Amino acid sequence: MNHSTDMPTYVIGHQNPDTDAICAAIGYADLLQKKGASEVLPARCGELPTRTAYVLERAGVASPTLLNHVYTTAEMICIKDVIKVRDDATFLTAYHLMLDNNVRSIPVLDENDEFCGLLNYLDLLQLIMPLNTDEDTVRRMIACPHNVAKTLSAEVIGAVASSGERELVQLVGASSNESVKERLEAAVSNGDIDSYAVICGDRPQVHRDAIESGVCMLVVTGGYGISDELAAEADSKGVMVLLCKQDTGTVSKLIRCARKVKDALDPDVVQVKSNDTLVAIKSQILQNEQSIFPVIDHDSNTFSGLITKTCVIDPPHSRLILVDHNEFSQAVSGAEEAEIVEVIDHHRLAGDIVTSQPIRYINEPVGSSCTIIAREYRYEGIAIPKDIALCLIAGMVTDTLNLSSPTTADLDREILPWLCEIAGVDAADFTRQIFESGSLLANNTASEALDTDRKVFEEAGASVTISHIEECGLDLFESNRQSLTAELDDLVAKQGFDLALVIITDITSHYSVLLASGDAGIISELPYERDEEGVFQGPGVVSRKKQVFPAVCQAIRKAFTASV
Repeated sequence: MNHSTDMPTYVIGHQNPDTDAICAAIGYADLLQKKGASEVLPARCGELPTRTAYVLERAGVASPTLLNHVYTTAEMICIKDVIKVRDDATFLTAYHLMLDNNVRSIPVLDENDEFCGLLNYLDLLQLIMPLNTDEDTVRRMIACPHNVAKTLSAEVIGAVASSGERELVQLVGASSNESVKERLEAAVSNGDIDSYAVICGDRPQVHRDAIESGVCMLVVTGGYGISDELAAEADSKGVMVLLCKQDTGTVSKLIRCARKVKDALDPDVVQVKSNDTLVAIKSQILQNEQSIFPVIDHDSNTFSGLITKTCVIDPPHSRLILVDHNEFSQAVSGAEEAEIVEVIDHHRLAGDIVTSQPIRYINEPVGSSCTIIAREYRYEGIAIPKDIALCLIAGMVTDTLNLSSPTTADLDREILPWLCEIAGVDAADFTRQIFESGSLLANNTASEALDTDRKVFEEAGASVTISHIEECGLDLFESNRQSLTAELDDLVAKQGFDLALVIITDITSHYSVLLASGDAGIISELPYERDEEGVFQGPGVVSRKKQVFPAVCQAIRKAFTASV
């Protein structure tokens, strides 16, 4: 059995990703693939914003894989290449498989690959060993006539072998002809002659008596045959005749090995679903006496593989390259359990990401993560495809408002014209087209609008969430103000934030309005003029990172100092 180790490395942005986060993931995954890392894939941990969807459609680029979490799951750690049998397999087939592969338990599947049960080595014995030792019990068994013929590699004449299992009573024709005939007559009298399987070698009289009495099957051993006359009578009587090369003693043992394995399955097997997390199943697996655990696909209900206790001791973990963020509070769920192999970002350092090995960490004060990704192509001397260039441009112009945001750096100004030349677009026109492709306030509920670009921060012991909504004008703000305020109140009440804030920016006039909910002391310290409706006015405010977040940090410190 081989453990699956084909684990991809995901390049992924923050929760509720914006265009910069998604396009940076796409761009950096493409660069690494071109450098030979075929296992690297772009991913996202949130729905595509309308404007980002517009960008990807225009570029002809597929949306990154959606990851709801990166916790280690049963699917990730299970052994997929396993020895298994169908539920209609015989004892002999299963026994040889287990013996040849040195395993003591194998999964049994039906024709649709759905799990039927586990077959344990010792459980096979109940198929061939009678529970009682009295003569009648020893002679009786359950078997499929078709499988009996297959197990014996026998030639079938007379009646067609049935594929259904039934009770068979072995009668070895080793005594005198008279004794065998008496036993057959007794079976006729008892009404169970059609369950008898008579086994003998070159004994024509026994052959005739068995066929004439109407037994289920006659097994002629030692390579002998029967006359054409008897063959015709067997066909007319519905008696199946098997001609095999083994001796009578061997045949009497092998017939029991023709029983189907489904009759010996363990009915009380602990199963796990493919999407069960390691955290949820680890203790159950380690504390259970069961040695192997079948993994069942959570969608199709088919068999996915097996988990052993060894699998959960040192399991593989997801490998992540974080772009456009550098703290677990903004990362995909389960990131703290994953292996972080690289970080590329342009935000403040949060300090809660810890790795066991040194990693590549790039954090620069530029306007966009896509700027850094584009420069990496330059460093590596790798040409940027036109579709990737268009994505990187979109990340840059949305994060810097086409280089007009205070976050804009000289590197942004240098990189953007270069990318525009590659993609064949005008930055100003492309920016306008992106923002006009969909209004968050017009096309979404208040909750959806807040979550589209919402980040969570921890600052001086306070939990803060800040959403940013960018619009071409503020015409829709007033009609959405009350619903946005209600959603902010809900975030504070249900998720325990000390401050929930939303910035609504008019990108055409570089003017923002802000709504806040939460700690009154913090809100009172925000350095923005507040009108009679409780709306904060932010002329010239366009950046969450450069303008609003530093102001929030200062307000928290002032509020906490005042309360001491």
